[in-house]
Formats: sequence, structure tokens, C-alpha cells
Amino acid sequence: MSGTALRDDLAAVAQTLDLAQQHGSPVAQSGTGTGTGTGTGTAMTLAEAYEVQHLLVARRVARGDRISGVKLGFTSRAKAIQMGVDDVIIGSVTEGMRVDDGGVLDAAGLIHPRIEPELAYLIGADVPADADDAELRRAVVAIAPALEIIDSRYLDFRFDLEDVVADNTSAAAYVIGPWTDAAAAGDLGNRGVRLEVDGRLRATGSTAAILGHPDRALATALRMSRAHGFELRAGMVLLAGAATAAVPLPQGAHVEASVTGLGSVSMRFGGGGNDGDGHD
Repeated sequence: MSGTALRDDLAAVAQTLDLAQQHGSPVAQSGTGTGTGTGTGTAMTLAEAYEVQHLLVARRVARGDRISGVKLGFTSRAKAIQMGVDDVIIGSVTEGMRVDDGGVLDAAGLIHPRIEPELAYLIGADVPADADDAELRRAVVAIAPALEIIDSRYLDFRFDLEDVVADNTSAAAYVIGPWTDAAAAGDLGNRGVRLEVDGRLRATGSTAAILGHPDRALATALRMSRAHGFELRAGMVLLAGAATAAVPLPQGAHVEASVTGLGSVSMRFGGGGNDGDGHD
């Protein structure tokens, strides 16, 4: 396949995923001969999957959205086991995905949403492509508890590594709690994490589940950004990855997550959409 033909084919995959998100209608995984895929009869390579992801996010930006940060996926061993994937991935979050702390997430377009507690880092200065880990660490000005809503656009929430990368790491929405000055936050290793849905405890964990220590997400984000064409700019957020396995997000649910020493973050899932049980 020529370079132009491959580019067109990858753009078609991005369009398919974009329409699936807009209409709340799942598509088949790549390599099945239907739905997504490169049209080559084989699964996408990882490089092709990231190209699809960038094309997918570009479609959102073309509609007036704005990239507001990056997110890491599969930093939690529990989450990797849950999804059957064992490699860290990176994706983009946009302003249109942001939900105010205590706000309501519109269910329109969501297929089978799940929610997970995370830590968010606020980047206070542009990070050059040739920066080292210490430079990125110095650029972080605040840390907050966060919620991320993931929603695979694939049937039955099933995918391989390339599928989920192409689908922008299942990014759907995120909520940021109160920011704590980075200098005052102290050591973030092994902080207790709780996730409650409608006042019932659904998951507990530790920030140590995020790559052993959440600060390691900084070096990982820098490495992955260099490798796959992302930028880390002033004002962006970095979602470090889940501290527990994701749980289904039922309609009308009120969700609250807390991180010891950093406070809590909450949201409500609005009406409409599906029941959040991981199926259509």
C-alpha cells in the first residue's frame, strides 16, 4: 500500500471512531474485516494506531475543541489485568471532555462508560521536547485528585493495544478536584484512594498502584510524548493513570473519589445513554 493510500485509510479509521463517539454507537475492533481497521487485512501497527489517534483528536479540534492535557493508560497493574493489556499508553484530553468538580456529565454519545480515580498534575510552563525528567518535575505547579471517565468505542469494551491507542485510550471525560500547590503536597507515594458511587464504597486503592509511585508518571509522560508526537505545554493537565480498576458508571449516579491529604472530587452522571454495565 502506498503512503498516500495508507494515510487515507488511517483517516477513515479516525472518522469511524469519531462518528462512533458522536452517535454513541460501537464499532468492531480492527482486524475483524468490519468496522475499524487499516483495510490491509491485518491489525494496525502501534505507530499507525498513534497516527489514527492524532487524526481523531484533530477532528475534535477542527470542530472548535481544544487540547487541554494528556493522559496515561494502563499505569495500574489492576487496570491492565482488567483490560487484558500490559503496556503503558498515552492519549489526549480536551476542554470539551472537562466536567466541573461537582458538575454533571451529559450521557449523550456515551456507550458503556466506566469511571476511575486518578491524580492530576498541572503543568505550569512549556516543556521542551529535549527536556529531562527533572525539568518536567520543576514545571509541575499543582496536584489534584481526579476522576476519569473512559468509554471504549468498540463492541463489548474489547480491544487490543493498537485498538485502544487508536481510540484515544478510551478517553471520554475527566473531572479535576481542588489543586494543592506541588511544593506543599509532600510525597504522593502510597496515599489512600477511595471511590464511592451513590455513597457506596466501590473501590479502594493506593497511589502506589500508579507505576509504583505516581511521580513516575511524569518521566513516563515525557518519554511517551517524545516517542509519539505529543506536546506538554503550560496550563495542561497530566492525568497520571488509575489508582484502582475502573467501575461501571450507572445513569444518575453520584461519584466521589478521595485521595488522602489531597481532598476529594465528585460528579454526577446525567440521564440518557446506556446503563454503564460495559455492554450496549
